Amino acid sequence: MRSFSKLCVPGEVQQNIPAGVRDAAFLGTVLYPTLAVSSRRSSHPDLNFYTCPPEESSSLCRPPQIQESAEMADDEPKVYLEASDLWRQFHKFGTEMVITKSGRRMFPPLKARCAGMDRKAKYILLMDIVAADDCRYKFQNSHWMVAGKADPEMPRRMYIHPDSPTTGEQWMSKVVNFHKLKLTNNISDKHGFTILNSMHKYQPRFHIVKANDILKLPYSTFRTYVFAETQFIAVTAYQNEKITQLKIDNNPFAKGFRDTGNGRREKSK
Repeated sequence: MRSFSKLCVPGEVQQNIPAGVRDAAFLGTVLYPTLAVSSRRSSHPDLNFYTCPPEESSSLCRPPQIQESAEMADDEPKVYLEASDLWRQFHKFGTEMVITKSGRRMFPPLKARCAGMDRKAKYILLMDIVAADDCRYKFQNSHWMVAGKADPEMPRRMYIHPDSPTTGEQWMSKVVNFHKLKLTNNISDKHGFTILNSMHKYQPRFHIVKANDILKLPYSTFRTYVFAETQFIAVTAYQNEKITQLKIDNNPFAKGFRDTGNGRREKSK
């Protein structure tokens, strides 16, 4: 039996979507069959999938030359990962992302630049986060190790960028920021957050769909881009002090946690 991703629509774009579609989004609209992240090519005819390992992706990910449908033949979108150097610093020590019941944003945030789009055509950009393997992890002796088989998978959700759909010219003119995506461990979440299991490894994925209406998503071709350096382990509290320090050094919103304590004192004043 195949498992399917769910379509989750951020609140700021819900008002532009018909009520029936909004309801379907939170109930779990079928988009496409879920893929194993290790797979470099999909057998599914409507989804082109390509993984970029850290040594290759530094900043660019693009699908290989493949047979394409007529609607996608006139362009070949490419995706550049923003702040790829920072992501690789985190990846070196095993990136951790805190998940909370109320939802927590990711740091580093997921940002990308697009190229190779048809300037006049409209596109929908999406993101999801899938299990990287079938293991549960523990942090022991200063490094991550497998602690057993993964827990049952949480419901999968697809996050639609709130600017979707818009023209290729608009997407290519700016950094595409998915900073509003939040991670939670609340299985009953009703806010459209991405639900994850703590102490499990995950892989974010970018998707580009050439379509001028969100209603067409279930029938559209998905191009999927994966950057291996964005892989992370979900935690309820940071385990590796090196990751904690990297977050403090690079996240402007972490000033209250700096060693000097100045940020917290200034805030209290």
